[in-house]
Amino acid sequence: MLTESRRRDYLTAMQVVSWLPRTELPFAAPSRPELLAALPEPQPQIESEPLVQARVPVPGAAPQARQPAERPRIEVPRPSSSPASKPPVANDEAEEQAPAAKAPVVPPPRFALQLLRAGRCLVLVELATGQPFQSRDPSYLLLKDMLRAAGLPDSPQIIGEPVRWPLLVRGQMDQGPEAARDFVQGFVAARLEEQPCACLWLIGLPAVRFAGEVDEDAYYRELQVDGLGSAWALPGLELLMDEPQRKGDVWQAMRRLMARWNTNDE
Repeated sequence: MLTESRRRDYLTAMQVVSWLPRTELPFAAPSRPELLAALPEPQPQIESEPLVQARVPVPGAAPQARQPAERPRIEVPRPSSSPASKPPVANDEAEEQAPAAKAPVVPPPRFALQLLRAGRCLVLVELATGQPFQSRDPSYLLLKDMLRAAGLPDSPQIIGEPVRWPLLVRGQMDQGPEAARDFVQGFVAARLEEQPCACLWLIGLPAVRFAGEVDEDAYYRELQVDGLGSAWALPGLELLMDEPQRKGDVWQAMRRLMARWNTNDE
């Protein structure tokens, strides 16, 4: 639909000084009375038939055949419905009209960790089933064998309840990966303040990821974690049972680190 300013631009380009629309135009300016007084009253016409101008017969003149006289029409450009005819929208307006992209919702991580103390070491181990260790669990028996091989007490002391994440099933509290990392590191740091340790064992990917801030590519390596000190990254107990060949890598790394927690205090 044309506005008055654009309609006048079209008429000026066609060198049309004055004109009279057949119907009332939307958004048109009020008509000027002096132009309407000079123009004859428009006659009804049919679009599909040409207009015929009748000539008045003159007395005494020979009759002449009527010839149709076409009335010149002024074609006013009509706005097209194609997108190309629409006025361009400024970049700022387009950005305001475009819906804001929603940030992807990251589901909270799910894991359960148990903290234990064995001699001069703290052990943060993944609970694969989410339940506390039982004395005859195969995974717990494997942990006891690992502690015994490292020269540490094979009956570790359980410290507190398991750390389960997410903390709340419902609620508005942030429970994403960063919140989980801060919580796990804060929990372990508080236990270290109560009693320091020579080395922190991180067993299982959740312990390695949320306490050590590394991934599975750091298995068997010693880490230095801010606020937690020296740590040792290890695969989970379930993974060691499913892939026994990994136990050799654990033993090789253990031989390099045993002096750290077996050195007697002077």
